[in-house]
Amino acid sequence: MNTRNSGGEEQAAAVISDYGLLGDCQGAALVSREGSVDWWCPVRFDGPSVFGRLLGVDAGYWLIRPTENFTVSRRYLPGTMVVETDFHCESGDLRLTDGLSLGMGERGHQIGHSSPHMLVRRLEVSRGHVQVRVELAPRPEYGLITPGFTRTAAGWEIAGGADRLSLTGDIVLDVENGCAGGTFILNAGESAAFALQHRSSVDSSVDGSVDDVGGEPGGAARLRDTIEAWRSWSEIHQSYQGPYREQVQRSVLVLQALTYRPTGAVVAAATTSLPEELGGSANWDYRFGWLRDGSLTLKALWIAACADEGQQFFDWITSSAGPTREGHLQIMFGVGGEHDLSEHSLDHLTGYAQSRPVRVGNDAWDQTQLDVLGEVFECAWILRDQLRELPAQTVGFLVAVADRAAGTWHEKDSGIWEGREGDRNYLTSKLMCWVALDRAVKLADRLDAADRVARWESERDKIRAAILERGWNSDVNAFTGAFDSDHLDAGVLLMPMMGFLPANDNRVLATMDAIERDLSTGALVQRWTDAGDEGAFIICSYWLAAGRAMAGQIGQAKEIFETVTGYANDLGLLSEEVHIHEGTLIGNFPQGLSHIGLITAASAIAQAEHHENQQDRQR
Repeated sequence: MNTRNSGGEEQAAAVISDYGLLGDCQGAALVSREGSVDWWCPVRFDGPSVFGRLLGVDAGYWLIRPTENFTVSRRYLPGTMVVETDFHCESGDLRLTDGLSLGMGERGHQIGHSSPHMLVRRLEVSRGHVQVRVELAPRPEYGLITPGFTRTAAGWEIAGGADRLSLTGDIVLDVENGCAGGTFILNAGESAAFALQHRSSVDSSVDGSVDDVGGEPGGAARLRDTIEAWRSWSEIHQSYQGPYREQVQRSVLVLQALTYRPTGAVVAAATTSLPEELGGSANWDYRFGWLRDGSLTLKALWIAACADEGQQFFDWITSSAGPTREGHLQIMFGVGGEHDLSEHSLDHLTGYAQSRPVRVGNDAWDQTQLDVLGEVFECAWILRDQLRELPAQTVGFLVAVADRAAGTWHEKDSGIWEGREGDRNYLTSKLMCWVALDRAVKLADRLDAADRVARWESERDKIRAAILERGWNSDVNAFTGAFDSDHLDAGVLLMPMMGFLPANDNRVLATMDAIERDLSTGALVQRWTDAGDEGAFIICSYWLAAGRAMAGQIGQAKEIFETVTGYANDLGLLSEEVHIHEGTLIGNFPQGLSHIGLITAASAIAQAEHHENQQDRQR
């Protein structure tokens, strides 16, 4: 895929795996291995981009890199979401450090609450000398606007539409055709920093001086403070000591970076419209919070000792979702709790790898997915020791959710994969309704719902009987994706994870065998029968690994885990899917659910190994 930048230089745009995530717990940016920031939504994850070249040639970028040929190595600074990229040239070595600034002085649990919406980039030469090229082409509102530049004492003021940007730094850039650029040489021991801060057109509170925003000590000081802030957060979230600790800790940091700290919402991914099939139309906006991911997210946060974050996430769920409208529970929300996520296309964008349309919003928000009823109650169950005194509104909301599960579990719905081809009796939806009622019964005393327990128990038992009778297909020798169906669906791997049946139950073992046989290419698991060339869903592979571990099949679990984790990029980031033929990352990136799966599977393996060691000691 080729693009031409504003400077007239033709270059290859990065593939998905070439990007690193920068986060400030409110917005997100993606920076490529070649030093180009091709995606930045500065104010909110689900807000308009300022840099969007990821989805269209003319949608904006910020490039910093050597002018001569180079090789690249990069890493996250330990315990942070700050990326350090080393460019190795014949003439010298250049280090580029990129981060989204957190609020000055924020530490520990407080990081992300007061983001200045500032992208900071620092360059330093350690050997020889390097000629550096900088090109800054902001294009607000997903590339619809070419802004104007006004020179200031500190740098440049950039204005277009509702967006204002302040650029400051140690090097003065020239402006031409809506692009600020410059070429300069840094020698060994020399450094330079740039800072780009976003604000709305009505916000005049920004002080654009170099001391507060860019240069030394501004931009570099911001970066140092951000590194310290991330590390302070990481230090209090180090409880996981099991296998694959490094990968788990990176995934926990990704989840924190995908958390909108003002409300506690966790978005599914940092991007929109990265395709599930290259060149296809399955391009969805994932920058919202899904109830479907709720309990899995909370379990991952719990494993990482993110109790405060888990509580805030649950509070976001209950405040966004309840009280229910005529018993209906919406499946997803904006990061601020918005309900209307109506979808539209950005027809001016060509899309990643010509994958169109590019979508903003997601019409799945209005689907009926009964599984979310169980997700809500599983969250409450996980937090049961913290939720000893529930607010009256939360109690009313949870009781209404349980009543809805009891009254509607037998109905058809769209299922966890949000199919747009019509409603069915999906097994996972029935399973999660069972979870809702099972947990509601166990929490009934805290819900002051003794009068409802008999009905909840009765409907729970009916669901269980229906799943065992109509969900099991003896011809396929597996639980299938829908009642009275012969099609497999990897979603049924949730059964042992939700406590419906033990993982070593013969029917669960047979189902895992069938999924490995018919839905898997090696360790890569597709969602369902007849998926065709659709990529393998990474979360499904981790569910399989977790199931094998829970069944005591630790060797198989570790093999699956290590194989699928091997598809992560060099920074340890995972997308939604892996291309089953090419082994490349596809889909929105990085995908929170994939990293949640990694944490959950690693924890299941750790628990299985601990149990095996205990048995060995007893013997």
